[in-house]
Amino acid sequence: IGLLEEIEEGVAAPFRVEEAFVAAQDTEDAVKPERGDKRFLDPEWGRNAFFDFLKQAYLVTSRWAADLVEHAEGLDEHTRHKAGFYVKQVSNAISPSNFILTNPELFRETVASNGENLVRGMKMLAEDIAAGKGDLKLRQADYSPFEIGRNIATTPGKVVGRSDVAEIIQYEPATETVLKRPLLICPPWINKFYILDLNPQKSFIRWAVEQGHTVFVISWVNPDERHGTKSWEAYIREGLQYGLDTVEKATGERDVNAIGYCVGGTLLAAALALMAQEGDDRIKSATFFTTQVDFTYAGDLKVFVDEEQVAAVEKSMSEKGYLDGTKMATAFNMLRSGDLIWPYVVNNYMRGKDPLPFDLLYWNADSTRMAAANHSFYLRNCYLENNLSQGTMELAGRTVSLGDITIPVYNLASKEDHIAPALSVFLGSKYFGGTVEYVMAGSGHIAGVVNPPASNKYQYWTGGTPTGDFSQWIANATDHPGSWWPHWQGWIEAKDNTRVPARKPGKHMKTLGDAPGTYVKVRV
Repeated sequence: IGLLEEIEEGVAAPFRVEEAFVAAQDTEDAVKPERGDKRFLDPEWGRNAFFDFLKQAYLVTSRWAADLVEHAEGLDEHTRHKAGFYVKQVSNAISPSNFILTNPELFRETVASNGENLVRGMKMLAEDIAAGKGDLKLRQADYSPFEIGRNIATTPGKVVGRSDVAEIIQYEPATETVLKRPLLICPPWINKFYILDLNPQKSFIRWAVEQGHTVFVISWVNPDERHGTKSWEAYIREGLQYGLDTVEKATGERDVNAIGYCVGGTLLAAALALMAQEGDDRIKSATFFTTQVDFTYAGDLKVFVDEEQVAAVEKSMSEKGYLDGTKMATAFNMLRSGDLIWPYVVNNYMRGKDPLPFDLLYWNADSTRMAAANHSFYLRNCYLENNLSQGTMELAGRTVSLGDITIPVYNLASKEDHIAPALSVFLGSKYFGGTVEYVMAGSGHIAGVVNPPASNKYQYWTGGTPTGDFSQWIANATDHPGSWWPHWQGWIEAKDNTRVPARKPGKHMKTLGDAPGTYVKVRV
């Protein structure tokens, strides 16, 4: 509240909500919900004068508040970003659609059922507070139909390696011959790898196997107090480089294609810079899925990162050796609270209805803890100090530079990404020392990546060298319908299309169990 008062005092030409509302009456479009806003679809929002007034007053007020922040003078950009973010959180929270007496649909259902919906809702609320051990663990789907290894993460394979921080999974071949270069995937440790193997129809892993890749995936440990001191160097040595060692033992090949997704891609980029100095040249091409290496325009997650907040997180982690997974889950849900929080509050606790089964939201709720040393290094070196792109990140006693990465890079962004904005990924391209193929997919951080060709959804853009003005690059880019996956496959094959007989997991080494392994099944 104090922050908002300071902002209002700094507005050059202050005005009041009621003035904005009166002005809005002259422009019909000014008080219509934004495209895709599903809160006001019930006919009574427009037919009933009372509810129509509530809707319009809310829309005008929330837009006035957003404009107040946007045009406030004397604010540094980080404060403006934080203020705008939290104003949006408050606006989403006070929407009339969230309350029984001001939502016509909720009001009708409550009267018609004599309040039974509220009884059911309060029972669900109590269950979710118990599940969160005192905190609210908001359920976003019916999770009961899903089981990892049974109908989630079902691509056949074997665990062929296990370290303190990672299991290495090798997948069964689906073709008689395979590309000579194996493929190692480094997923984020924030959430779990099976976003790339949700089900047979959506699985990038299964699709890559069917294209002739010998696919290996790093499945990160869900850390506890034993992993508190595991740093980024540990994740590189015991995760990524251990994965490369395992690939070589399993296939006899040193040359590898690598993929990094989100923070897994940031780790991969830092590792490649370190490995370039150390003479480890096993990775011959790198693909980055929605990965930031420069954090100047790092999106809404940046509102959670300043010295005060990072210090508070570090203090909390020092007590246990890790950050609770629920903390990260809440932060990610807040990035899209209008989609991931309030619709479920209304559906679950006010309408008293169970959410529907949805594999993607099952994955989203399967949160992971963050090892203290690892997470602290990430927050400070990437979001807070932006050391990786500036060539000042220190790893293993060396100062690493992205300019030392001279292998070919396929840099995938997604147009509507709120975690790794397309502009941020584009600007990061210039720091690599070799050629960069920048591709922008339609949709967001997940759907833009997990977009199988058979779905025939969205599109992707390709263009020239990712330099100069981003908007100009987009204006000159070529729009392609459908999935970018075949385009990436063509890029990979253009580097080396040599084929060899298919490789079975366990032929050259002992296996440690079936995919998807044991680490992925540990829940918080």
